[in-house]
Amino acid sequence: MSYASDASGSQNGFGLERLDDLPKGAWIAIMVVAFILAWPIGLLVLGYLLWSGKMQSWRSDYRCSKRSRRRHGRRSRPTGNSAFDGYRSETLKRLEEEQEAFEAFLAQLRQAKDQKEFDEFMAMRTRGDEGSSPSPTSA
Repeated sequence: MSYASDASGSQNGFGLERLDDLPKGAWIAIMVVAFILAWPIGLLVLGYLLWSGKMQSWRSDYRCSKRSRRRHGRRSRPTGNSAFDGYRSETLKRLEEEQEAFEAFLAQLRQAKDQKEFDEFMAMRTRGDEGSSPSPTSA
């Protein structure tokens, strides 16, 4: 039996590319076991998890880093079906454009709300100046 065909990673064996498919819970279990067995190995596993982005939800900027990773070409693997791959890429592009437009709309709404609150504050302040001046201590 020749192992030359297995050098590139076979479908039957456990290749390194399958490590990326492990769920978050499995990675946490690997890290805990590694810390129990030898703490330097645990630190290496923790460093790898943080560096590779496996634990994105640990970061506060999860959405931003995910969006920037998408924009820099790190998309999912092609399926082999060119029609589906084309549809998926067009749909993802359309959804990203819609998301950017929606975020711009939300920013505009926040700006309008802030402007309205500021205008109300200034109107209340000018009414307060026209009447009696408020006393510094109200208690």
